[in-house]
Amino acid sequence: MDSLAAAPGTGPATTPLPILRKPRPAAHFKDLPTDRTLVMGIVNVTPDSFSDGGQHATAEAAIAAGLRMFYAGADIIDVGGESTRPGAVEVSVDEEKRRVLPVIEALVKAGALVSIDTTHAATAAAALDAGAAIINDVSGLTMEPEMAELAARTKAPYVLTHRRGNASTMDSLTDYRNVAEDVAAELAGVRDKLYAAGVAPEQIIVDPGLGFAKNDAQNWELLAHLDVLQALGHRVLVAASRKRFLGTLLTVAGKAAVPAERDAATAAITAISAVRGAWAVRVHDVGPSLDAVKVAARIAPPTATKPAAPGHS
Repeated sequence: MDSLAAAPGTGPATTPLPILRKPRPAAHFKDLPTDRTLVMGIVNVTPDSFSDGGQHATAEAAIAAGLRMFYAGADIIDVGGESTRPGAVEVSVDEEKRRVLPVIEALVKAGALVSIDTTHAATAAAALDAGAAIINDVSGLTMEPEMAELAARTKAPYVLTHRRGNASTMDSLTDYRNVAEDVAAELAGVRDKLYAAGVAPEQIIVDPGLGFAKNDAQNWELLAHLDVLQALGHRVLVAASRKRFLGTLLTVAGKAAVPAERDAATAAITAISAVRGAWAVRVHDVGPSLDAVKVAARIAPPTATKPAAPGHS
């Protein structure tokens, strides 16, 4: 698919053919809005992601989805090529790059700010070369040392996500004394490795890793105590979209809500997270969350979306 084309249905024409658009200048992290919480749209170029696996498994489908989000107002498009759901099968770095690089190149050419969702430094490096601006690493406590070195060398913003174990083991690693305090402490431990590699404090964005080595009650506890994470002194990203604990909450007649039925609850979390100062939310359905952050900004103008300047503690 031509990277200058909008996805069918995103413009005024009714033809199934793409609508050609001129290339836009490359987007920059420094130009992101600061007057509200940001909205990061999710594009999974995978056959097995928990919510939309298979929908965007081809480059053409993924580009179309990313463009729809971009033209709908998403601030960042997060592109991933490997499912991180519990029990997911790992893919090779070569396969991951094959999936994501054409998508990143096309979205960047269209003017989108792109983040690469990966646990592999080699994939992250290739994605940055293709125009991605942010590294979104959900490896948590198992971060590759090369990832810290890459972030230090490139100065790219780096999302540090809390996760224990991997997709196969994390559901068994939910023993916490106090989940918010323990998650913050474990994130601080990985942050020290980033600092040691030369990563600057202002590059770091922290993500509590909802659903990664947390049970339902622990996810809600983390959402209720975002201030504990904010005390680390970094931007906070909340990624609750369509996750399993929302399906459990919305159970009707003994049946949990399927992922596609969780968007209203996701938008509610977006609004609450925005009022509490989250820097960004990561969501599948951009429109409702974009409305939610705009409403939240009128009620509680953001004061916590900008990071403090923490010391190397």
